[in-house]
Amino acid sequence: MKNHILTALIALVFGFSGAGLWSVSGLGDSQVREYMLSHPEILPEMAEAYQRDQAQQRLAGIAGEVGVPFPGAVLGNPQGSKVLVKFTDYGCTYCRQSIAEIDKLIATDSEVKVVVREWPIFEGSEAAARMGLAAAKQGKFAAFYHAMFKLGPPSEASIAQAAQAAGLDMAAAEAFAQSDEATEEIARTMSFARTLGFTGTPSWVAGSEVIEGLVPYERLAEALDAEG
Repeated sequence: MKNHILTALIALVFGFSGAGLWSVSGLGDSQVREYMLSHPEILPEMAEAYQRDQAQQRLAGIAGEVGVPFPGAVLGNPQGSKVLVKFTDYGCTYCRQSIAEIDKLIATDSEVKVVVREWPIFEGSEAAARMGLAAAKQGKFAAFYHAMFKLGPPSEASIAQAAQAAGLDMAAAEAFAQSDEATEEIARTMSFARTLGFTGTPSWVAGSEVIEGLVPYERLAEALDAEG
């Protein structure tokens, strides 16, 4: 079993396929071990390639769903052909730091559609995520999203300020925030995150690529352009 994993990793790194893959798979345990010991510098690359391949396989099963936004929870061009999915939490410092990068991406490419998935994993964030969905329901998501991150960590006061800044109908928003529809949407996002193996926010699906962590504008643009 270990030999199969190692040969699969080697194949991933060097792009073997077809007869080439069979040739690598034909290596004996001692040959694989000798190769690995002689080339330890490729281990990080092998691990990265293996993880990337596994992530793409996990994405394949939900690709048709994860990029479909909760109605209104979109930044950029709602009809854009380049779809970036952002798993985010209003209490996440790195998510806040990613705002400028995403705004730049949207400003420089009119085909970018950012699907925002509310994934409240920090303590106290769920109320903000629910209000974000309520804002989306009222067609005011972008305003709430930016105001909420600008105001800092979620609290009863900051959530109310962000909702007021976005011009929400507060009675309707508060009612929706407690609805089964909001609960089901958050549960759906959590399920997607588990399937994709995400461990924190922000996390991304850029076309057919799965990415974790705070990454620069250039990295996301490259992943989206690769789909073209």
